[in-house]
Amino acid sequence: CSLRRHLHAIPELGWHEHKTAAYIGSQLQELGIPYRSGIAETGIVGTLGGVLPGPTIILRSDIDALPIQEPVGLEYGSTHPGRMHACGHDAHMSMLLGAARLLKAREASLQGTVLLVFQPFEEGGAGADRMLKSGALDEATAAFGMHVAPWIPTGTLATKVGTMMAGALSFHINITGRGGHAAMPHLNMDPIVATSAIISALQTLVSREASPLNSAVVSVTFLRAGDGAYNVIPDVSQFGGTTRGLTNDVIMRTKARVESLTHALATGFNCNASVSWREDEQPYYPPTVNDPATGTFAKDVAERLLGAENVMEAESVMAAEDFAFYCVKLGACHFGFLGIMNETLGSVHALHTPRFTLDESVLHKGSALHAAWAIEYLRTHAVLSSSPVGRNEL
Repeated sequence: CSLRRHLHAIPELGWHEHKTAAYIGSQLQELGIPYRSGIAETGIVGTLGGVLPGPTIILRSDIDALPIQEPVGLEYGSTHPGRMHACGHDAHMSMLLGAARLLKAREASLQGTVLLVFQPFEEGGAGADRMLKSGALDEATAAFGMHVAPWIPTGTLATKVGTMMAGALSFHINITGRGGHAAMPHLNMDPIVATSAIISALQTLVSREASPLNSAVVSVTFLRAGDGAYNVIPDVSQFGGTTRGLTNDVIMRTKARVESLTHALATGFNCNASVSWREDEQPYYPPTVNDPATGTFAKDVAERLLGAENVMEAESVMAAEDFAFYCVKLGACHFGFLGIMNETLGSVHALHTPRFTLDESVLHKGSALHAAWAIEYLRTHAVLSSSPVGRNEL
């Protein structure tokens, strides 16, 4: 708990996690684990094992926080105004540091190498992609990660083979017309009317064009027009939102239709449209997909560690996660949800809200899962086996 609470008190936004990275580095140094810092701006990679031959795998935690004001009164609350660990990344870091301690204790028997990846800017910045492109993880052949989940009973791991989380794109659309006096609309080209028609039509992309058996989302999340005058039609209106799907094909098809429908309707109202997909500010996140072999392996290990009654089949969710980049790059990956829902402790509030809180009793289970996945994966995929770890030692 002390690790998590210290990290909870110093939340930092993506690419600015300097205090967080320094603290992680100090903890790894205390454990005698060599590490590299400054990877993809503020990322850290610790290295364990490498004495015995075998594969190299990634255990990953994200480290960034959110621009949310935490309510006052929490004993270990945020000391950075307007910043909060409202997505559980403080828990992810503490679980991975706990796993580092467990693995360090048996480092000599690790049949391969474990990279402890503390990755910046998951929240929209595609930090995972930057970490992979840095070259620091080139030797890795598999990756494991998890996310705390307040909709799943505490201490339960939810996982599945196949798509765990959606891919996501965000869009920003400008509709340009010709403003003027609201009493003489026939002399104007009204961007608000055009925008209203476009937003309504976009809803049909899911209800009438996407297969009911293959989920998709198109959500408009903001709309701006005018300066508050009641008798002026503005020149421009703006709106934006997100589109999501469980396959790349669905997302790309929806993207193309957002563009074509927007331009066609804008033209029909004598307006012009520009569509930006904001990939410089918020890159495309592909779907997070657990491959069959690694997903089955991770579930089997979790059942032996936690008990089969504490491992459940996950439902795919339409949220996105940049762990997907590890899956695309490596193929062999597993991502699961670790439940923290505990009504007694009030650990029931949604992620990305100021009321989010955490059942800290799950932290040791998360650490144990990380360590068990690493030990067993290295054992079962080792090129040579000396001092093998038996299945019953979990």
